[in-house]
Amino acid sequence: MAARRSKKTRNPPQTIKHDHSVLVLQGGGALGAYQAGVYEGMHEHGFAPDWVTGVSIGAVNAALIAGNPLQSRLERLREFWDRVSSGLPIVAPAQVDPVRIAVNRLSAATAATFGVPGFFTPRIPPAILAPDGTPQALSVYDTSPLRETLDELVDFDLINNKQRIRLSVGSVNVHTGNSVYFDNQRQQLGPEHIMASGALPPGFPPIEIGGDYYWDGGLVSNSPLWYVLDDSPQINAFIAQVDLFSARGELPVNLDRVLERAKDIQYSSKTRFNTTRVEELEGLRHALGRLMKKLPRGLHEDPDYKLLRPFSEHKRSITIAHLINRRFRTTTNAKDYDFSRTTTRQLWQAGLEDVRRTVAHLDWQHVCEVVPGVRVFDLAG
Repeated sequence: MAARRSKKTRNPPQTIKHDHSVLVLQGGGALGAYQAGVYEGMHEHGFAPDWVTGVSIGAVNAALIAGNPLQSRLERLREFWDRVSSGLPIVAPAQVDPVRIAVNRLSAATAATFGVPGFFTPRIPPAILAPDGTPQALSVYDTSPLRETLDELVDFDLINNKQRIRLSVGSVNVHTGNSVYFDNQRQQLGPEHIMASGALPPGFPPIEIGGDYYWDGGLVSNSPLWYVLDDSPQINAFIAQVDLFSARGELPVNLDRVLERAKDIQYSSKTRFNTTRVEELEGLRHALGRLMKKLPRGLHEDPDYKLLRPFSEHKRSITIAHLINRRFRTTTNAKDYDFSRTTTRQLWQAGLEDVRRTVAHLDWQHVCEVVPGVRVFDLAG
């Protein structure tokens, strides 16, 4: 979360009126079940986003939400997460941590060895034996099952309908290294755009779209918040940002925790940058506006004045509700590919309970107005 906060108000977010509701979903593999739980909690309290944007597994969840009518979204999310999670024996929470940790590691190893139903399968023969330049040589796994799952669970006609929810998914062009967002306000979206957003190398193959090849958007930035703010500089919106990796954490106590902590920092760092960037840019914009009011009228026709004036005049009003998945005592560094039924249900329930707890205790919370027009709301902090 942002380190600098200039002003605080006691108003809970529902008392602040906004024109749009935006759901921002970070990438994180199996951890995406937490986002599904968060959506269930928000759905319970009437949160219906008109714009969903995601990266990697966040793009899959976003497509399941945007690609189904309101009454079917939770059902489709459950069907997806039940399909991709394995039915290993459920370990009761009361059991000792070492047993649960061992089961989690076994589940992750199973996914890495045999793949995940409805998601990906290992290549046979393996990629190392495939001829250079062939599609089979570019990834460890084949993601054809994901295309079939998306075709079945997501209504792309609905996504591309004129009355659609806005859907934006982040990817990166393999040739240029530039971040690219596929957006149904600008183009027709299909399963390939969602798959491109989650094509993390070397596990998953690049996805060809229009003659270009794309990989997972998390290689450039794992949070799509910047896209929302850059694309719509004058937006008036409540933005729910759901992150799967926590920037804050304790000093690791063993090598497994070292690897897990490094992964958290790697994939959460861009989130911290984006939130801080909002504050800095809005602060500079307000400073520019104040400075330009002090300039003599004789300079108002100056080309530089005319160039800068729009940047100082646009009005942005956003409230960012930042919800972050927290590690369990039994979490391992393989948490993003631990697709066990036990873990995904635990993550889902954690997301649901975080929202319920926050809504039940709004008197404990406060909105922090970091600069005029920009508020940050800590959920389940």
